[in-house]
Amino acid sequence: MYREKIDRYIDAHQNEMLEDIAALCRIESTKDSYRAGKPYGLRCAEVLGEALHLGESYGFSINNYDNYVGTIDLNDKEKQLDILAHLDVVPAGDGWTVTKPFEPFIKDGKIYGRGTADDKGPAVAALYAMRAVRELNIPLKKNVRLILGTDEECGSSDIEHYYSVEKEAPMTFSPDASFPVINIEKGRFPGHVTASFEVSTENARILSIEAGIKINVVPGKAHATITGLTEEEVRPMAEGVTKETGVQFELQAEEDAIVITAIGKGAHASTPEEGKNALASLLLLLDRLPFASCGQTKLIHSLTECFPWNDTEGKALGVAMQAEGSGALSLAFTMLTMTETRMEAYFDGRFPIGGNDDNLLKPVEAKLASHGMKLESPQLREPHFVDGNSEFVRTLLNAYELYTGNKGECNYTGGGTYVHDLKNGVAFGASMPGVDNRMHGADEFAYVSDLVASAKIFAQVIADLCK
Repeated sequence: MYREKIDRYIDAHQNEMLEDIAALCRIESTKDSYRAGKPYGLRCAEVLGEALHLGESYGFSINNYDNYVGTIDLNDKEKQLDILAHLDVVPAGDGWTVTKPFEPFIKDGKIYGRGTADDKGPAVAALYAMRAVRELNIPLKKNVRLILGTDEECGSSDIEHYYSVEKEAPMTFSPDASFPVINIEKGRFPGHVTASFEVSTENARILSIEAGIKINVVPGKAHATITGLTEEEVRPMAEGVTKETGVQFELQAEEDAIVITAIGKGAHASTPEEGKNALASLLLLLDRLPFASCGQTKLIHSLTECFPWNDTEGKALGVAMQAEGSGALSLAFTMLTMTETRMEAYFDGRFPIGGNDDNLLKPVEAKLASHGMKLESPQLREPHFVDGNSEFVRTLLNAYELYTGNKGECNYTGGGTYVHDLKNGVAFGASMPGVDNRMHGADEFAYVSDLVASAKIFAQVIADLCK
């Protein structure tokens, strides 16, 4: 029911939808320092204002919750369905080739740019689903609300603020992953690791290391400044590590020092195997260079042992695990700052159902302590589960099957979404199964066909759940 009307409407408004997506993606809405009335900085407030402007211009009722969250309501009836999306993005990062990160560009059926897939494109697809239902006069007895946040990438304090004053709807989905339905989200184990050591007076030593842009991003670049060695000594070692790991190295002489830049491939920390961790490969190179023995070089060896470049499952830390229905543990070493006296680092672990303090937190804490490192304020975030046989989930799967012709089934993810702490929340779209949108990496994109299909599927879901 309504499929033909929905198909025609979304197809007719495809170009307009892409223009609205591009308008939001031109705004570099990465989290910034607080400004009065703008908790996540000027650009996050700007993109929220632009999105709410779009919603109001299409005839919807809008509300701004102190620039934390904005909402767009389809009608003023009883609350039934919330659609949770976010407008903040991770930093641009390096390695973009098709377009600049905040200059959206359509090529070969794909729209490129930071946020096109994560999560501005899907957010606009949801808005156009609401437009379709409204403008096609599909009768509804209940309301759908599009909730647009601005801090999903940095902790989701925006949603905490929203739910401190609003109740969650009976049903919620977030278009921030992939179809068909993700009803299980792995737990998260974010690690903050520190260590201190005496300054070395030896000639051959490491002066500094700097790598990583966010805890949930596998670093595509990493930098180290060393002294006491020549390029002729470093280059053969670097070439050997490149053959082993696939990460490239650039050397640049600066007075009495050499700056080493590792160039890998960024990825989302929930899927570290899809990237080439520049930091882990840089540590491998540094561990093999003939530096003088000191606390710092010993720590480099420890980091290489605990976070090997080819280990994305926590084997070296003794916490590799797997569970039926929720997959295997993943772990990525994502950030490191090291001076001549101190080290501060971060890792991002995602674990299946069954992970707990005894088989995760305590073993990692003990392993790091044995190497002179401290795990600061360790805490696990529990996995999330919603019954895949519920009427809500079955309705989502039916709509997916109707518009794609593919079988609908439930899956799990290592990525955390806004629905992680909601009683009846799942991730639903907006990319199709098997598509790598390069979220959090260079050349992020969304297939135009996927965004169009998503808008149609979401419209059908609204019609079915709110009738």
